[in-house]
Order: sequence, then structure tokens, then C-alpha cells
Amino acid sequence: MIEVRDLVKRYGNHTAVNQLSFSVEKGQVYGFLGPNGAGKSTTMNIMTGYIGPTAGEVFIDGVSVVAEPEKAKAKIGYLPEQPPLYDEMTALEYLQFVAGLKKIPGGERRGQIEKVMDMTKITHVQNRLIRNLSKGFRQRVGLAQAILGFPEVIILDEPTVGLDPKQIIEIRSLIRGLREKHTVILSSHILTEVQEICDRILIIHQGIMVAAGTQEELESRYKGSEDLHVTVKGSLNAARKALAQVAGERALVVPPASQKGEASLIIQNKKDADLRERTFQCCVDAGLPILELRLNRLTLEDIFLKLTMEDAALPVETKNENAEPENAEPVDTKQADAPSPETEKSEEEEQNQ
Repeated sequence: MIEVRDLVKRYGNHTAVNQLSFSVEKGQVYGFLGPNGAGKSTTMNIMTGYIGPTAGEVFIDGVSVVAEPEKAKAKIGYLPEQPPLYDEMTALEYLQFVAGLKKIPGGERRGQIEKVMDMTKITHVQNRLIRNLSKGFRQRVGLAQAILGFPEVIILDEPTVGLDPKQIIEIRSLIRGLREKHTVILSSHILTEVQEICDRILIIHQGIMVAAGTQEELESRYKGSEDLHVTVKGSLNAARKALAQVAGERALVVPPASQKGEASLIIQNKKDADLRERTFQCCVDAGLPILELRLNRLTLEDIFLKLTMEDAALPVETKNENAEPENAEPVDTKQADAPSPETEKSEEEEQNQ
């Protein structure tokens, strides 16, 4: 559905995206991860045709974003990190305006607008000026415009920013449901959100793709060892003696002080060796009741930090401290000149009005 080939974006001597290549399959939700300045927003802006690449190609369902931008854009719905809203319009007027831009047939507009308002739970604020909406509702209006027209590809940059916990749950459920008829790319700094929603994960660092796969594939690829944490009721010496039979040449580590009458040990386990059954049996034979037995598995957060803490091997000229930053994209003058929203009202106040 989406293919990115050797994508490069430079701002002077600064390389924001460096020979980036990946493909996205139809009908799945992809998580796009990376630290600030990694090139996520730049890549998304190129994929949606907002800015052009220095080199490389992006294809949406076989259509080149560079060669045929209008045709490619018709297949994409996009929610940037800052929703492209017009404060002087009501939510309904704005969606009607977007429907015209997307060239949705007149006979279908009302039905589609009502459907996306219902999906994003903004029907009750449709006649309120956008400038008077809280950040959470503004974000939902932005999400509604991305879904409007029901394009084949939906790209969402931080879609749950500003939402309260109940709204986050609703939007996550909505995004999961979109995979039935759409391909979704989701950028988020919330790793638990990516874990919960996404089928596959793409991690970039300094403009380079450093990992791609399902969460299970990434965990398997980078897990290294799986330390086994054991806590028993009894003395530390008795626990050491019993677990030494299991550990063999593996190191036995004593963590910070345990509760009185308990002993805790960590067996520094080798990759692909599951010692839980043997550990259980040795403790039973030694008369040591087990209070805790768990594997210290590598989490998505561990993998993310492992891949992004160290500098990628980029050409020297891409590390120019005086270079223009990654997100120095063209400025939307209408958005830049838009008046600041009034003091945000709480979600409860808006729902009661």
C-alpha cells in the first residue's frame, strides 16, 4: 500500500532523513517511533506531499507522491501534530469546508460528515466556534477531518495529545477499528499506546530506520538474556544452595535487601534458556516456598532506548550544530496568524453547553 524508497531530506548541511526505505502493508496499523528530531514529522510531511524530498520516492498504492501529487493525496487522510484548524469556523463549517477540498460528491457530504462526527464524538459541539473548543475537542475535530472521505491511508501524528483518559480509550478503539478498511500510520511518544494499537512498529533514529517488525519480533531480536527473579521464604544461604544447582555457571545476583524472612536472587539467564521449571522443582525439593518467580523480559521501552541512545553512524556533515532543525518546514501563514484560543474550557463544561 505504501512504499518509501531511499528517502532523503536535507536542510543545508543538516540531513533530517537519510536513505530511509520501508513498506507498509494494507489493512494494518503501523507505529512510527523515534526520539525528538529523529525525522518522523519530516517523513510524514513528505509522505503526504506537504514538502518535497531532496531525493527518493514515496508511492501510495502505486502512485508517486512526487510525480502525481494530487492523485496520491486523494488517497491520504492526515492529522499533523498541530491540527490544521480555522478558529473562526464552527466544527461543522470546518468539516464542510474540508469536504469541498477533498471533492466529496455533494450528495454524500452530509452523511459522511455526520458519520465522522459520530465516530470522533464531536456531534454535540458541531455548532461551536473552533476557537472556543478545548484542546481535546480541537484534536478530535482534526481527527475527524483526517478520516473524512474515508481515504485508503490515514496518517496520524500524535492523535491522542490533549485528550483525557476516557477520550484516549475511545480514540484508540476508533483507530483499531480503522484497520478494517484503511491502512494507518501512527506516530506517538506514548509507547504503551503503540503496544496496544499497532500491528507493526517502525523505529527511526537520526533519519535512519533502525528497526521494524511486530513487537514480538523486536523482543525476540533484541532480548539478549532473560534474567530470572526468584523470591523464596527462607534464608539467603539456603536459597543460594538450592539455586546453585539451577544456575550452574550462570551468575547469581543478590538484589537490594528483601523482606525479613525472605530471600531474593537473580539468575542471569542465557538467551533462549527457560529455567523456571527447574527452579521451581529445586525450591520444592529444598523446602523453600516460592513467593515470586518471574522473567525480566525486554519491553518495547527497553528496545527503544537501546536503539536510540547511541548515535547512529551518520556522515559527519549531518551533525552540524548550526544546521536548520528537522521541523523547519514551510509555514502555513493562516495558521501562524490565527488568534490564540480563549482560555480552554473543561470537557465537562462544553458537554453541558
